[in-house]
Amino acid sequence: MDPVQQEQVNVGENRRVSKKTLLSHLWTYNLYYEGQALQLRHREEEGELIVEGLLNVSWGLRRPIRLQMQDEKERIRLPSLSRSQKSKCSVETPTITVTPSDSPPKQHRGDEAEAESESTHLLRTRSDVGGRRSGGRLIRRHRCSINGHYYNHKTAVFTPAYGSVTNVRINTTMTTSQVLRVLLKKFKIENSPDDFALFLIHTSGERVHLKNTDHPLAVRILEGPCEQVSRIFLMDKDLVEEVTYDVAQYIKFEMPVLQSFIDKLKEEEDREVSKLKNRYMYMRCMIEKTMQCCSQSSACI
Repeated sequence: MDPVQQEQVNVGENRRVSKKTLLSHLWTYNLYYEGQALQLRHREEEGELIVEGLLNVSWGLRRPIRLQMQDEKERIRLPSLSRSQKSKCSVETPTITVTPSDSPPKQHRGDEAEAESESTHLLRTRSDVGGRRSGGRLIRRHRCSINGHYYNHKTAVFTPAYGSVTNVRINTTMTTSQVLRVLLKKFKIENSPDDFALFLIHTSGERVHLKNTDHPLAVRILEGPCEQVSRIFLMDKDLVEEVTYDVAQYIKFEMPVLQSFIDKLKEEEDREVSKLKNRYMYMRCMIEKTMQCCSQSSACI
């Protein structure tokens, strides 16, 4: 690797910053989150600076997401029976089929509503949705949940509250596409990562689409830690467009003010069009006079 590149950190496509710059922003970032879990750690591997830790991501989806019905590691495996035991069971007891519950136990519903009302953070947890007795013992089915949202037949498709926050553990070497995959895997979301995109949204209304080759954690560090200034959102890829700073500065104006801007621009446009027309009329007249003089001189000869 080029010695110059070794002293730089890749932030995105055609964008690199020096290690010194990133470490300076990292110091400010960790000072802001002092004593909190969002502080970041850094290390060097083969001359490459790597920063790792938790990144806050806000949910900004408009379409529902599909959730897995059950954790892969929580599938129930009944003990295998011998042939004699199977025949005995078929005679003495009916076959018991364990199926997922369609709704969480009553004692959990109050907790679910309380969690959703008190916190805007979406946390990856595991919910116990009950079970059935088999052979005198209770077999429980476990599923993933977000803030007590049970993954059952009725609620396996839902839309997270807009602006609610989750976090994912990543590092500065991971690209946007990799971060998306980690985030979807964390919450057992079955949708394709290609359906989503990460956007850096400023309070001014500016909206920047993080490309697949960008490094979200490095972007967040350079942007600064304060989420009242800017936040990273997970959004539907085909429903959201970028908004440049030049456009964003007009978004928060009232309609009459915006209309006055349009009227002013129209007046300026009309003046420029009038100037251009006068200029070309003058040039046309000059050309016609020159042609007339040339024709007269040739006639005299």
